[in-house]
Amino acid sequence: MATPTSDVPGGNLRREFTFASTFSLAFAFISPIIALYAIYALGLRTAGPPFWWAFLAVFAGQLLVATVLAELASRWPVEGGLLQWSHRLVGPRYGWATGWVYIWTLTTLAVATAYACSAFAARLLGLGEPPVAVRLALALAVVALSTLPNLVGPRALKVFVLVALACEAIGSLVLGTVLLVFHRANDLSVLFGGSAGDFSAGAFVGAVAIVGWAFIGFESAADVAEEVREPERAVPKALVRSLVLVALTVMYAGLALILATPDLGAVTAGGVPDPISHTVAATLGPAAVPVVMLVVCTGFIAGMAAIGAAVSRVVYALARDRELPFSRGLGVLSAAQAIPRNAVLACSALAAALLVLTVSAGLYDTLIAMSTGGFYLAFALPVLALLAHRRRGGWHGGPWRLPSVLSATVNVLAGLWLVAELVNIVWPRDTGAPWYVQWGSPLMFGAVAVLGVVTHRARRWERLNGRAPL
Repeated sequence: MATPTSDVPGGNLRREFTFASTFSLAFAFISPIIALYAIYALGLRTAGPPFWWAFLAVFAGQLLVATVLAELASRWPVEGGLLQWSHRLVGPRYGWATGWVYIWTLTTLAVATAYACSAFAARLLGLGEPPVAVRLALALAVVALSTLPNLVGPRALKVFVLVALACEAIGSLVLGTVLLVFHRANDLSVLFGGSAGDFSAGAFVGAVAIVGWAFIGFESAADVAEEVREPERAVPKALVRSLVLVALTVMYAGLALILATPDLGAVTAGGVPDPISHTVAATLGPAAVPVVMLVVCTGFIAGMAAIGAAVSRVVYALARDRELPFSRGLGVLSAAQAIPRNAVLACSALAAALLVLTVSAGLYDTLIAMSTGGFYLAFALPVLALLAHRRRGGWHGGPWRLPSVLSATVNVLAGLWLVAELVNIVWPRDTGAPWYVQWGSPLMFGAVAVLGVVTHRARRWERLNGRAPL
């Protein structure tokens, strides 16, 4: 695997990101709007208002993970993050496998996010509940729009992310405050069950699996580590602080929406397809719906841009080591901006193709499970590898680190959390859907694994036989 590069003109990454811009990128990736708005209806239908407590459970587990990854980022601030750490802790094959899982996870996340955004875009355009073909066209437009900032360069991406942060503040904090102060329709007792849906341990475990989607993406601060100034300190801080701020924002806005929802019973029973638009219209009036939808769509597109930045850097990191097909093209930087423009375009094209395929086949719900479960698997690979590394006595932290005993304890707890949540996410639940949907996540993991084995062996065969990689 490649080592960090310096700011040498003509082919190396440039350190364009400060701590603030790295934090903003990670914040936009996790995105309170995406984290909450994409799962709010599903969470209420699964466990009722008590699903809000799942945010606390997942946040606690993910904070452990973020702390471990922050220590790894401080020790090895290298482009590609997760895959680079796995490589250094175990070896090249293990690192390649981590990178392969992570690429497909980010790609499926981009697809799921774009299609989720299409529902809000339809309401913005006054289309109501459009047919699948219209939503697909809108989702493809979202993919295209989110690609543009990454093609222009880091400065354009930073400006776009700042606009997104303003939208996040309006869509989460401002709207949440208005709803809490002026439009409360329920009291806090609904969070403990009652008429809107009794608390159920089984339903709550299902809600924890759903909310697993909400707090992912903080590791994206490390994906651009070689483009960050003083990355040994800036990246770990951005990684942890982005998660904390997003979690607090999501829980605040989620609480406000639950307490302002006019008819929680109808929402829980599935009688309200879009409870967020319904709540906004009922409390602020129908005229406010397009404004809120515009803010939401902007937040989704910015989050997509941050996802694109992350996945293109992971592809670039593998390609510059000639570990992917078409590495010669994917592993180069544009002359003017020193960005992996070919990787950006390839990742966007792959996301668009996968979007058309999965939506046409009716596998969108499976895609959400795959993207969520993929993150927990991609997190688990370096976290568990670090545990094994500690047992051999070979771990020495970077400038940002916890005291040794506390660090080891957090590492163990993070590993246990990741394994438990991964099982929870991929466990096939009887939802009345076809069997291939219920088993969709394990099946897609299997497909990615088979494709990964074929790709890795093909690259190895080329090297052993003296053939120049593509």
